[in-house]
Amino acid sequence: MKFFVEYFERGIWDAITNGPLIPNIEKDKVFIEKPLFEWTESEGKKAKYNCIAKNVITFALNSNEFF
Repeated sequence: MKFFVEYFERGIWDAITNGPLIPNIEKDKVFIEKPLFEWTESEGKKAKYNCIAKNVITFALNSNEFF
């Protein structure tokens, strides 16, 4: 599976192994989720990898494994 996913983009495999990217900011010494409109282009691209990874995994499972 790793080779199949990395064929499309290495960042997708990183999203699978490291979990989803949730950009955050520090405010009053507490980390909070960054609003979508403040995301950088790089953060948006990394977050997109998570969506692609979920899509690949969903389509790789048969109906018994999915449910």
